[in-house]
Amino acid sequence: MLPDALLDQTAARFPKFFRDRIRIEPLEKGGSDRKYYRIAMCGEGSLILVKYGNQREENRHYCEIAAFLETLGVRVPAIFHHDTAEGLIWMEDLGEADLWQFRNEPWSIRKALYRSALQEIVRLHTRGHLATGPELPRFQIAFDADLYRWEQHYFFENCAGRYFGIPPATVDAVIDRPALDAITEQLASLPRVLVHRDFQSQNIMILEQRACLIDFQGMRPGLGSYDLASLLYDPYVTLTADERASLLEDAAALYTQAGTPVANDFRAVFDLCALQRLMQALGAYGFLGLVKEHPQFLLHIPPALASLREVAARIPGLEGFRRLLDRLEVSK
Repeated sequence: MLPDALLDQTAARFPKFFRDRIRIEPLEKGGSDRKYYRIAMCGEGSLILVKYGNQREENRHYCEIAAFLETLGVRVPAIFHHDTAEGLIWMEDLGEADLWQFRNEPWSIRKALYRSALQEIVRLHTRGHLATGPELPRFQIAFDADLYRWEQHYFFENCAGRYFGIPPATVDAVIDRPALDAITEQLASLPRVLVHRDFQSQNIMILEQRACLIDFQGMRPGLGSYDLASLLYDPYVTLTADERASLLEDAAALYTQAGTPVANDFRAVFDLCALQRLMQALGAYGFLGLVKEHPQFLLHIPPALASLREVAARIPGLEGFRRLLDRLEVSK
């Protein structure tokens, strides 16, 4: 659908946006099949228009999940209208400042913003899975052993294989497959909550110094530590070890304040989730960069790989996997 047609639909849906006085600005956002536009009229504010395709069924559930999150008290953009026939969503414009844009600010500023983001995600983790009723939105398939194994395969296929050129037979000969399988089974055995699934700095908008979540259409039952790992080992932003430890302590305190103290194995599970999340991210970067021909994603492979090596070093039984990671660093 061309921008002129989108303006026509906006003017028809929102009378205050006179057709001859509004402008449309395409926004670059991630590597999905969704297209984002800011539509503004001088003196009358602005809104965000999302045009989604049919590649991913989850896009159609964005609005109902947003409404659900509002009932939990989680900050999300207001939805103004959803045209399911055309795949169009008009929503609140939260501005241009996401958490990523604060990456170079002093830690005293960043810490407050990260803590605000943690407050929102802990609210989801501690309230979402308790909701009941026939009006619950449709979530994506839960994290189970098969999904965790898929994330590992995604890394081996698209990062180790497609990007670094390591043959599958070589990968299979080196990695600790039983140990990796045991990780998938262990994580799958733990109690699940609702998770965002892509909780990273570019999916956290900052409005009036408070976090607001976006791109939550992939929400599903899983482990809260997966979301924490997504944020604290975000390849788009470099956190120091001390900063990461401080935020992890903040998260544990927030869980306790919400009435769900963390288990004794909290940090060990966090590391396992970080391993999974980083493997998934690296697989995505290889796939998006080489298959979808978005080379900008390849720039995030080095920092994500460095983080994966750091995390893997703390997990026993992954000696062969660590040797493979060392080989990837040498091979490219």
